[in-house]
Amino acid sequence: MQKIIYILIFFSTYASISQQAIFCNFGNVQTHPGAEVGFHIDLVNNGDFTENNGGQVGFYNQTGSLTVSGDNRPTFYDMEIDVSDDLFLDVAVAVTNFQEFITGSVQTPRDRINVSLDYLNDAPYIGENDDRYVDGYASVNGVLDFTFPVGDDFRLRPIGIESQAAVNTARGAYFFENPNTPNFIPGSFDTNNFSNLLFGVSTFEFWDLNGDVETRVTLTWDDNSNIPTLVDDLEDLRVVGWDRELEQWVNLGNFTISGDLNNGQITSELMIPDNYVILTFGTSEIILDGDLEIFTAVSPNGDGLNDTFIIQGIAQFPNNELSIFNRWGVEIYNKKGYDNSWAGISEGRATIAKDQELPVGTYYYVLKIEGQKDRAGYLYINK
Repeated sequence: MQKIIYILIFFSTYASISQQAIFCNFGNVQTHPGAEVGFHIDLVNNGDFTENNGGQVGFYNQTGSLTVSGDNRPTFYDMEIDVSDDLFLDVAVAVTNFQEFITGSVQTPRDRINVSLDYLNDAPYIGENDDRYVDGYASVNGVLDFTFPVGDDFRLRPIGIESQAAVNTARGAYFFENPNTPNFIPGSFDTNNFSNLLFGVSTFEFWDLNGDVETRVTLTWDDNSNIPTLVDDLEDLRVVGWDRELEQWVNLGNFTISGDLNNGQITSELMIPDNYVILTFGTSEIILDGDLEIFTAVSPNGDGLNDTFIIQGIAQFPNNELSIFNRWGVEIYNKKGYDNSWAGISEGRATIAKDQELPVGTYYYVLKIEGQKDRAGYLYINK
């Protein structure tokens, strides 16, 4: 009790000098089982605030924001956040038992990934939604599967990892930004630069996930993700990552998937997060269909990769006919005896001008082969 009295007296002196209400800890503050501590003012922790084996610490402000700063990370047993204009972290804050979002988000500096809300010992949380989440980085250390309650720009967009990845501390954040022009992560991640197993990458959002243990990663989407611009069938959706060594987007797989085009989640195959700068959604390129291998991407930009619509093995079936339609069902290409020569040029009728380059987007093909069942599906033009 003497230590607590000492801290409060120091606080009163500090506040009267600075003319600003701040709780500044230079000593050793502890909470014990049954304790309830509420911060209605900013916390500056330059001392020890870690030996908390019980009790609850809350942050409360119904008219503005609060800030936690200082030289040292405070560690709380239970923690609740009820701050109308958000709780801002200028130093990492840890919770070891339980955390609740009531009002407002936790804002962390996105250019300082070690300043995060840290969930230790598999501490759970409740109350997260599109108005209440970690706007920046969160971390976890434990032995259970974990889903980071991260988001950006008034949307909660969690990312999940498997239990083994939490042991060495994993850290993640969500960015509602175009990967081509990120604001906080150095570099640019060209969504037109992808491996042969892909033909499209999202330009709407990405996640930063850090960890050195192999895991499957689960990404979530909502209607702001614009998944229909990538796929018409969720089975074609993939988790993709910007490979640090290759410096291009690579396919990380589709281990499981659930939901619809407006809301859902997808889990990758096993991967090591630290091998990839950022993660997002992509779509696969190859559809296997009997003796044919249909590459459902065309990128007619003259780089020698996917410049035409390739159907590997089509030479075995000279009596074929290929028709391609736009999203409104207008035929924009037809050729009997198709020979892998179509480069995204309209040769159709109606509103599509002949010899005009077609815009980026999804199209529909029908391949007829004499004596066989027609094949049909989607292809994507990407410049």
